[in-house]
Amino acid sequence: MNFDVIIVGGSFAGLSAAMQLVRGRRHVLVIDAGMPRNRFAVASHGVFTLDGKTPTEIRRTALEQLNNYPTFTLRSGYVETAQKDAEGFVVITKAGDVFRCKKLILATGLQDTLPPIPGLSERWGKTVVHCPYCHGFELRDRPLGVVATSAMSVHQAAMIPEWGKTTFFTQGVYTPDDEQYTLLKKRDVAIETSPIIQVNGEGEAITSVTVQDGRELALEGLCIGPKINARNALVTALGCELEPSPLGDIVKVDGMKETSVAGIFAVGDMSAPMQNATFAIASGVMGGVAAHRSLIFG
Repeated sequence: MNFDVIIVGGSFAGLSAAMQLVRGRRHVLVIDAGMPRNRFAVASHGVFTLDGKTPTEIRRTALEQLNNYPTFTLRSGYVETAQKDAEGFVVITKAGDVFRCKKLILATGLQDTLPPIPGLSERWGKTVVHCPYCHGFELRDRPLGVVATSAMSVHQAAMIPEWGKTTFFTQGVYTPDDEQYTLLKKRDVAIETSPIIQVNGEGEAITSVTVQDGRELALEGLCIGPKINARNALVTALGCELEPSPLGDIVKVDGMKETSVAGIFAVGDMSAPMQNATFAIASGVMGGVAAHRSLIFG
């Protein structure tokens, strides 16, 4: 089957791109594996007019609206590979379905890698969070911790006191320099050099953390910038160039979201050094508009 544009990934960025294209009366196929990066989050916050809606609710509403357009098609499935040919791109799913398109938009998100601390991953998206603007308000006025994963963690630690009393756990990963230490002290951030070895609590709740020297410190929320990676089999097969960001590799794009491979666009978290739901939506809009214009002007 032939389409003007195929979008791989059907979360906030991919569906936003699709909306621009179907409103431009282009035939669009979205192939979605049902594994959005935000699937662990209880709710999406800070999204204009949609504050507090679950990611599932937002996607459901988006699909209801997209299905009003006759040129929109959705397929559930996993894209195994894709390649460029003389007429555009050939996309092959794990089920063996073959689709063709003139332009390709990647919206496959990022892979998050959390530190291997017992009790951490099962609370990810609930009381262990990345973006304070997305989830910090729900943890307000509680004792909070920031878990160091990179030099950027100091920046995060200096921000989190806006929401609650903060402890910065260096984890043997990063030690603040004198200037950073002064900033953290000014922000009344406690610095803890004994690494967290266990997150304690019932269910999603956190009551404390145990550190390596045996102490138990009362905490009710943790903020962490996980290591990220946009590399996947599809990105590799297509030869899209990556570039480093503070927390890991992302897909390199220009101002119109086009990758190093002409005709391929990358939108959402996978091509953004800063990520949240609204940024992903805006990125999808830009990529969708850019793909549409490239169909017209080349």
